[in-house]
Amino acid sequence: MATTLENLGGSNAPEKSTVQSTAHSTSDTSNGEIQEPMTKRGLKSRHAQLIALGGTIGTALFVGSGVTLAKGGPAFMLIAYILMSGLVYMIVGSIIMTAAYLPVKGATPAYFATRYVSPSLGWALGWYYWYAFGIFVPYEITASTLIIDFWNPPVNPAVWITIMLAVIVVLNLLPVSVYGETEFYFASLKVITIIGLLILSFVIFWWGGPGNPRLGFYYWKDPGAVNTYILEGSAGYAVSFWSTLISALLPGQTQFSFAPEMLVFCCGEMKSPRRNLPRAAKSFIIRILVFYIGSVIAIGVICPSNEKELTNGTSGAGSSPFVLGIKRAGIKGLDSVINAAILTSAWSAGNAFIFQSSRSLYSMALNGQAPKIFTKCTKKGVPYVAVLASSAFSLLAYLNVNSKAGEVFSWFVNLVNTAAFISWICCAITSIRFQSAFAAQGLPREDLPYTSWLQPWSSYVCIGIFTVLCLINGFEVFLPSSWSVSSFFSAYIGIPIFLILYFGHRLTAGRSDTWCYPLHDIDLTTGLEDLKAEEESTPQKPSLLTRLRQRFP
Repeated sequence: MATTLENLGGSNAPEKSTVQSTAHSTSDTSNGEIQEPMTKRGLKSRHAQLIALGGTIGTALFVGSGVTLAKGGPAFMLIAYILMSGLVYMIVGSIIMTAAYLPVKGATPAYFATRYVSPSLGWALGWYYWYAFGIFVPYEITASTLIIDFWNPPVNPAVWITIMLAVIVVLNLLPVSVYGETEFYFASLKVITIIGLLILSFVIFWWGGPGNPRLGFYYWKDPGAVNTYILEGSAGYAVSFWSTLISALLPGQTQFSFAPEMLVFCCGEMKSPRRNLPRAAKSFIIRILVFYIGSVIAIGVICPSNEKELTNGTSGAGSSPFVLGIKRAGIKGLDSVINAAILTSAWSAGNAFIFQSSRSLYSMALNGQAPKIFTKCTKKGVPYVAVLASSAFSLLAYLNVNSKAGEVFSWFVNLVNTAAFISWICCAITSIRFQSAFAAQGLPREDLPYTSWLQPWSSYVCIGIFTVLCLINGFEVFLPSSWSVSSFFSAYIGIPIFLILYFGHRLTAGRSDTWCYPLHDIDLTTGLEDLKAEEESTPQKPSLLTRLRQRFP
């Protein structure tokens, strides 16, 4: 069934038949007309898992986490990551429960917001995603050039920017199966690096480094498990905790941001998505919790929070808490190895961000929320116009060659400081509307490919907590002697931008729409039969255990 959302932009409260999916066919249409090429399902479950994981393991975990450690100390940092991990677990349940039911081609979180809530919310969220993911690409490219500076090469940074930009764009112009395989190995290298660092940290904890005694929790005693921040005394500890908690979601210090959404951006090009998306989500949750919580524990054990190099702006591995801790243990020679891994991480994250940005633009074009030219695909199913348009953001990386222009680039990045909070609030709202419509229409819960025992209550919890965090994320500027106009705008400018996008559509193209669709009018069927038929025609690959039993009965 070849249907779109093109008429949603200015429709009245929709009948079921008008709230349609982008479940397009790639073959000839029934009236004999040839359709334009569309994206193809070339991603396997393992590709989606590693693309999402690779996008969340970037320079922030290896380097930016040092700033969080310096703010709060190892105990506050660990508590913050555990709390955020719990929230990530809840929002994954919200997002995947919604997406796994109808993972049609062109599906994104913004698509589901359009389908289950309102065109205005989907429009605002789609364009916000496109910008946010797009601006993170030059951010990661710039981080890569700083990492390369660790080796002091006699080469202008613009050369490295050009090389990295060219490679990232070319990879995203290749068929999605090739892109997925490349990103799989990129991300695998990150995983291997983290596992190696965790093992080394474990050894240092129990046995110490060469000529050094067992370290244990020494740095939790000296300089201490928690720090004060900005203020002194109990107020300083409170500021430290809240600042550390918020830092656990901000770009540049961690990359929990957008972790769950990355899986959804893959589902439109994933093989057997109703089966593989839930599988990928479950594995992804386990891996991200193990790697992030494990890394935080390791960092807090091997590196003291008062280490000056954590916050002095040293390039690349020079300010990585892993490298600093390993050096303190008397182990030498790993700086360059870890720096190379950090470089690969930044490169890979930039690669994933272009993918997400281009798919957001492609999806909006399919739905009539962006110019139709962005639906153009190659015969291999690559939305090349959307990829090239999204890649244009990468040119902003050249601003960082000049220090004054670099300040301008920082403002571009600051526009999306609250993007993760806003995204997760919208995703939770979408999930609540989806689940409410599912119940109102009397559909059996057993039809859902993915469920969570915490739903729908965890979606309400996420809306409340992320709204609070969004509103207080810049609280530091209101403390004594801490006011800064630039910091204030950096913390809060993303909120009015999103509201302008939402109400700009609501008061123009969407002025005749309802604020949200009536539950009984939400379409929960269009595209479903096509997905089920596709799934039935694709045999499920036996598990490794089953294959072993068949081979050795």
